Amino acid sequence: LQQQAEQTCRQLVRTQEEHEHLLQAAVEQAEGLEQSLRNAEAVLAERAAQLRDAQAQLSRNKLLIEELRGENRRFAMALQAAELKQKSVEEKNQLLEEQTSALKQLIGKITPASLSG
Repeated sequence: LQQQAEQTCRQLVRTQEEHEHLLQAAVEQAEGLEQSLRNAEAVLAERAAQLRDAQAQLSRNKLLIEELRGENRRFAMALQAAELKQKSVEEKNQLLEEQTSALKQLIGKITPASLSG
């Protein structure tokens, strides 16, 4: 019975040692997983910050595009006004050229008549 008790005791000690090794391995694995989780959280936080920066840049770009569209509309209106003014000036020039031509003809008719008179 003493032998059996000693054998059972040794078996219990071996089982306890195995459990301690398994527990130590589980603790080390849990620590490794915690470190991996912290690393993943750090990467995720960095990516989230990058996305926020990109979103902010996108918002600034959208505002800039709207400003440029407004400026483009103003330029288009100014160009249209300039084109209308140019057309008006061209029409006035054409009229002046016609009047100049008519005056030249009139002067051409008057000059010989005054010389002969």
